[in-house]
Amino acid sequence: MKILLTAINAKYIHSNLAVHSLKAFAKEYKDIVEIAEFTINNQADYILEEIYKRKPDVLMFSCYIWNLSMIEEVMREFHKLCPTVPIWLGGPEVSFEVEDFLKNHLEVTGVMMGEGEETFRELCGYYADDSVQKPDKAGLKDILGIAYRCGSEEEPRFCVNPWRSIMNMSDIPFSYDKMEDFSNRIVYYESSRGCPFSCSYCLSSVDKKLRFRDLSLVKEELQFFIDQKVPQVKFVDRTFNCHHEHAMEIWKFIHEHDNGVTNFHFEVSADLLNEEELALMEQMRPGLIQLEIGVQSTNALTIQEIKRTMKLERLKEIVRRVKSFGNIHQHLDLIAGLPFEDYNTFRTSFDDIYALQPNQLQMGFLKVLKGSYMFEKAKEYEILYHDNPPYEVMSTKWLSYEDVLRMKRVEEMLEVYYNSGQFEITMKVLGTHFDSAFDMFQRLGDFYEANGYFGMSHSRIKRCEILMEFLKQEWTMDEIHGDWYDCICQALVFDLYYRENCKSRPAWAMIYEYLKPYARHYCKNGKLSHIEMFTYDFLGGNYTCLDEPVFVLFSYEQRDPLTHQAQVQYVYPEEDMIIGGADEKVVIEWQPKEQKKS
Repeated sequence: MKILLTAINAKYIHSNLAVHSLKAFAKEYKDIVEIAEFTINNQADYILEEIYKRKPDVLMFSCYIWNLSMIEEVMREFHKLCPTVPIWLGGPEVSFEVEDFLKNHLEVTGVMMGEGEETFRELCGYYADDSVQKPDKAGLKDILGIAYRCGSEEEPRFCVNPWRSIMNMSDIPFSYDKMEDFSNRIVYYESSRGCPFSCSYCLSSVDKKLRFRDLSLVKEELQFFIDQKVPQVKFVDRTFNCHHEHAMEIWKFIHEHDNGVTNFHFEVSADLLNEEELALMEQMRPGLIQLEIGVQSTNALTIQEIKRTMKLERLKEIVRRVKSFGNIHQHLDLIAGLPFEDYNTFRTSFDDIYALQPNQLQMGFLKVLKGSYMFEKAKEYEILYHDNPPYEVMSTKWLSYEDVLRMKRVEEMLEVYYNSGQFEITMKVLGTHFDSAFDMFQRLGDFYEANGYFGMSHSRIKRCEILMEFLKQEWTMDEIHGDWYDCICQALVFDLYYRENCKSRPAWAMIYEYLKPYARHYCKNGKLSHIEMFTYDFLGGNYTCLDEPVFVLFSYEQRDPLTHQAQVQYVYPEEDMIIGGADEKVVIEWQPKEQKKS
């Protein structure tokens, strides 16, 4: 007997907590349970082949909005090859509207609804017990939390058993006893389930029973990750700081047991953070924790309608304070397509949050999830959304499809020029020239669209060149020949070296050959450093042309733990500095040399 738990993750670096938790809970059946993990980047034929070669007696899939389409394809083809092998699905994507799902997927034997640990263990017992009359489905009627086919092929019927009571979080065994299986991957961990809030777009609001794992267990398990020097542990708790004592105990523990390597990711409500928590955060090692903060909208009508609890001004204050610490990466989220949010009010929401200058600003689009309150209200809100996962919004009563398409262009430009971190200084400089950050990305996106640049793969230097093309169209001739354009050109050069020691320079960048010896002087390995001359104080945020140039040393041996940019500092080479041998003297020339034409 072999039961195969199959996960198809969004990326290779991700792991699937659900399948490992199921196997750990059903420990008495560990000899018959196997796990197979793939990614959505794998070909469906490859996944089908790998599953077939494992010869499962029962096949199970963990389903989410990002993988359901691929799972549907794989299980259809597998059922053709192995029509007698039962196929079970579980996860948030299939826990609701189960009868319709079974009617539309004839190859599926059954669905596990809601929390799956106890349900999975009982299903393992059902299939492992040879005395059970499987064709008659005897025994399934006693398993809570499942829906399954209970008729014949000629007269199909569907049985939906009652949902299972919620679990005690401390009864779930630890899932990660063999860390070699998770090398170079993000480890997901939960210390609580449920959510105290009722946001209408979120499935977590369905489970109002907030439960916490015993802190003694949590600390023991976190110490295991710390000892193994896991690169990142991502807590999947929906609002980690909703219980102050629980959050503080965990934050104190990871602060006191910091190994200098492991990063911990938390989803928090910023406006709930109190002074004690902030004081502790300020003491933490840079990069020890990172915070994901769901803002979703700054429009008061929208926040009220989606039943979200948020004190906006308090949130802004906290985000600014945490940013001032200089040690915590902040990721803020917005959702386009919410009720009472039109193009202009979303523009305001975007500008409000962009002004906080988070490390990342995630601009997502509403997903109308089955089982959510938003799903029930879709007709009233006149929401049109895709029938297939991820059920993304196409239009609403307040937002046209044309508006959504335009905002998609903003989203892509935000990812390329802001969230990538590859244009950090340039975006700060450019932002001073536009009254609205949203308009800046919108006009840049419209430029990409008009010139056919979307759908193509571009190098960083090509992205720079496209940006310069855009500015030549956007700015007057006086601005192009003035300080602003020169400032942008130098900012782009700064950003190129900020991330990596470029092997080639763009054609429009000046080259200072005489600075190379100074890089060797200031760093033992010249390949791990670079010196560049600028006439703007980018480090100090001064975008006015200086009377004399400044020299910036980029060191790649040490990087910023939050942004991964090179360590930078001003250096002051003297005209008579001797480098290398006693007879080698370098004299600084203030006029830059033009790059040689190839």
